[in-house]
Amino acid sequence: TTTLIDQRTTHWTVDPDATAAEFAKKPFWGLVTVHGRFDRFDGSYEVGPGGATIEFAIDADSLDTGHATRDKHLRSTDFFHVAEHPQVRFTSTRVHEVTGGILHVVGHLEAAGAVVQLEFAATVRELDDHALEIEATTTLDERELGMSSGRLGMIRPPATLHVKARLSR
Repeated sequence: TTTLIDQRTTHWTVDPDATAAEFAKKPFWGLVTVHGRFDRFDGSYEVGPGGATIEFAIDADSLDTGHATRDKHLRSTDFFHVAEHPQVRFTSTRVHEVTGGILHVVGHLEAAGAVVQLEFAATVRELDDHALEIEATTTLDERELGMSSGRLGMIRPPATLHVKARLSR
């Protein structure tokens, strides 16, 4: 098995058919949590002598909450503004292994034309010599990205983001 950090560089690529990128958001009254997902994405995890890097790009237009009118609003200038900003991108600035498969990840999330720093824990586990899985959950105040609180201010922060990615060499 390959160690997470050794003397050669190993490049892993996201398998889009075995990866999920999801979000959850509570409305102001908190009665029903809105769940959504993105259906198209790409990314990589690279490990080498200088450390590790993570990149993840989401096609913002691929969002799906199961409600066409809400999805159209989320794609609008109030939220993702997909016409001018078609991708949501995460690029790590620091990744280090804390202990046995737990990573501490710091990086920039770019969405809707704005950039915020995120810091979160992720788990990484090797599935076999050619595949691994990375999973992370974090929260984000979408107002930092210039996203509105929705019609009538009925959406409250934070949003929960969850990614479970299968990657292969």
